[in-house]
This record gives sequence, structure tokens and C-alpha cells, in this order.
Amino acid sequence: MNSTLPSPDPARRIAHLDMDAFFASVELLRYPELKGLPVVIGGRAQPPALQADGTRRFARLGDYVGRGVITTSTYEARKFGVFSAMGMMKAAQLAPQAILLPVDFAAYRDCSRRFKQAVAQVAPCIEDRGIDEIYIDLSGHPEPDDQIARRIKEAVRQATGLSCSIAVAPNKLLAKVGSDLDKPDGLTLLSMKDLPGRIWPLPVRKINGIGPKAGARLVSLGIETIGQLAQASLAMLQGQFGPTYAGWLLRVANGIDDRQVVTHSEPKSVSRETTFERDLHVQRDKARLSEVFRRLCTQVAADLDRKGYQGRTIGIKLRYDDFRTVTRDITLPSDTADAAAIHRAAGQCLKRVPLTHRIRLLGVRVSGLRPARGADGAPPSGEQLSLIE
Repeated sequence: MNSTLPSPDPARRIAHLDMDAFFASVELLRYPELKGLPVVIGGRAQPPALQADGTRRFARLGDYVGRGVITTSTYEARKFGVFSAMGMMKAAQLAPQAILLPVDFAAYRDCSRRFKQAVAQVAPCIEDRGIDEIYIDLSGHPEPDDQIARRIKEAVRQATGLSCSIAVAPNKLLAKVGSDLDKPDGLTLLSMKDLPGRIWPLPVRKINGIGPKAGARLVSLGIETIGQLAQASLAMLQGQFGPTYAGWLLRVANGIDDRQVVTHSEPKSVSRETTFERDLHVQRDKARLSEVFRRLCTQVAADLDRKGYQGRTIGIKLRYDDFRTVTRDITLPSDTADAAAIHRAAGQCLKRVPLTHRIRLLGVRVSGLRPARGADGAPPSGEQLSLIE
């Protein structure tokens, strides 16, 4: 490691837990006959049909017609090159025989809540990073890393019936990378001594925060692996990426990360959006657009109420049939979580958008959030609700 970089705190031990193919695994609990088969979830798939003999008939990806993207896939489907965020039609060409299931977010949220509660009983210092992953601060924990990690994995299995992959490392950066090294059902222990053998041979895109554009630029500079990035010249990186990002690149490539595990954070916004199966015409599909627009506003208001927040900046998002995306927002004189008020403000934003093209996506957003106050001026009792969507 570069001697000019800061040394990590030897007492810090951070775990990253990532559920294995989470949505798909939840579905396999419901449909155990699909275990070992290529299964994808997403689009506007139809639920299985119960047949006369008591068995279920499942839709096949090759029969799917329409828009949409893959939400997740089993490891068997990934062998065919089918991954999350891939377009449904492209995925159908790669794995037409794959089983297709609809998304059931209510079931995934319930399972997410249960696995996090189970982990908290073992190690309570948790940072919630989404529906299927968490960071856990194990610094100062009396048990050896492998022992506490196994206890956490068993607690998750007992609570959900599902497997997870967990890595324990000196910081969040290495824990995040490590949890993906031995999937599925992995248990990975990393120290700074493991950088040359386990981290540096990996592609630079394995570092969370190096996106497609930065990754492509690094490759064009002959920097394909994390190890090559770790040995790169700071001056060269600054010339390509600027001083701030260049310094960050060099630090993370050398395994340096001082971010703390944050056990609670305030949400910055709440939003809902939908992508239509077909592009909607502003005039001919006006009734459909109005219905969806009102529903999105109502859903955002319900989300705010459930989480105990209000906001005063209301915004909309439109994506046209040529994939151009526009946003508009308006700031109200006072905070609101009222569906009618959100609908009125979002409607004003809509009037400022050119409606000369068909609409592919429609979204509504409330930002500038603050905790709602009850009649007695106190925050609502549900203020600490999970912010998972």
C-alpha cells in the first residue's frame, strides 16, 4: 500500500450483509418446485395459474410481450447472461425457457424487515442500505469474526429460510466488495493483508462509486484492475478526473475508507413513478394519464404519512418516447403531506412541460422533507419507521 496514505484503524471491524438473489429467493420459498431452474422476476408478468391436477403453470420468459426490465434473476438464469435492469425482450432472447414471475414488493418488504430484526438481536449497530443489504459495526465485539458472522447468517436463515453472504473487513468499502466474493451463502474475512491477493486482481468497476463512464476511462488509460489503480500516479489521475475524485480513487484502490456505520439518516425525498407498457398520447390517452397521475400523488402522500414526514418542494418527472427526460418542481409556502395539495402543485409543474411527444414514464416527487408535527407539536410516534421502498 502507498506509504503516503493513512493507515486504517486496526480496531474497526465492519460487516456487509447481502441477501442472495433476494427477490428470487423469496419467490422460491413460495414455489419450491422452481428450485434449481432459471427464474426471472419483473415486467408485467402474470402470476402462476393453478391447474386441475393441483400443479401450477408458470409463464415463460420467451412468451413475454411488452416493455419492462428484469428486477432480479436466480443464479441459474444469470448463467444465460440475464441480470437485473436488463430489458425483458433482450432477456427473452437469451433465456426464453426461463420461468417468469411477477414482482411482489409486499412479500419482499416483509422478509426484509424480518432479516434485519434477526440481525439486530445479534449485533444491533446496523446501517440500513436498502431492502436486501446492511452494514454492521462489529468493532469491539468480543466474538471472533468468523463466529459472529456465522451466528448472524444462522439468525437470518432461522428468521427467513434464506441464505445471505457476509464479509467482515476493516471498513465499509472492503466489506462491500468482500460480500460478493464468495456468493451465494458466502462468509468472507478480509484484512489489509488480503488486498494484493483478493482485491487488487478485481476489475475497477467492483468498487462501489466507480461507474460506467469512469470505469471506461480508466480502462482506456490501461487501468483495468484495482491493483493497477492502486499503483497509478496521483498527478495522472488528477489530470483525468480532477483532484477530489482522483484522491478518492487512489484511497479506495488502496483499501482506505473511513466512513462510519450510520444507524439512522433522514430521507431527502419520497417519490413514485411508473413506466407505461406503451407510450401514451397526451390527448387520446388523457383519461389514463390523469388516473395514473392522481394515483401517484396519492401514493406519495401515503408514503409521507406512513413515514411521518412532510415536504414543500413538489416535482414531476416525464420521459418521452424518444427517451428524453424532463423534470419540473415548485416550492410551496408550507410543508404538506396532503394528496390533494400534492396533486395541485404537481399539476402546476405539468403545465410547464411541453407535451408534444408521447409519454413513456411519469413520476411525482416530494423533497425538502421535515418530520411532521402532531397536534401537540411532537414528532409522530412512527418517525423511526424503515425508509425502505
